[in-house]
Amino acid sequence: MPDALLFDLGNVLVRWDPRNHYRDRFASADAMEAFLDDVCPPSWNHEMDLGKPFAVAVAERQALFPQHAELIAEWRTGWERMLGGEIAEMVAMLPPLEEAGYALHALTNWSAETFPVARRRYPWLARFERIVVSGEVGLAKPDPAIFCLALEHIGRPAEHVVFIDDSAANTDAARQLGMAAITFTTPGACVDALRALGVRW
Repeated sequence: MPDALLFDLGNVLVRWDPRNHYRDRFASADAMEAFLDDVCPPSWNHEMDLGKPFAVAVAERQALFPQHAELIAEWRTGWERMLGGEIAEMVAMLPPLEEAGYALHALTNWSAETFPVARRRYPWLARFERIVVSGEVGLAKPDPAIFCLALEHIGRPAEHVVFIDDSAANTDAARQLGMAAITFTTPGACVDALRALGVRW
């Protein structure tokens, strides 16, 4: 029976989307999507999640796309606008889960440079016993090594842990290590899946 929960943060407990910043920087949605696909793709952001400094990552990208130098720089200067509000229904689950005796931990792909912003903005992050931040440890999901590190901190067998993440690649990686895993879509579906696994609060 599970006795620990391991939460992803981005788009499970906190909304994050670069479109929050860039949608008013382009004349059309198509132009914005082309920029996010080709100039500042998720694979590039993943480098910063792994610990590459923003200054280095931005300079490298500006060298490849000098015509977009200003917009690329805004990945850092406009980053706080990318960060949206909390997903209230999910955050509301944390106190009763904690009171029910579940160990609460988090595992997030997030730059070490910007994670302090989240800590200031979302005081409920203090409810987690430990938050493994990819940019701080130089590993990122779905690499099994970062899941093993999280399990070390949790101090329980993988079979006792439920992992919740919005990426199927990440939940698949967690299952390969023996954790139960829920691919997040909506708060309601997540609650149903947790209850099906025997989590009670």
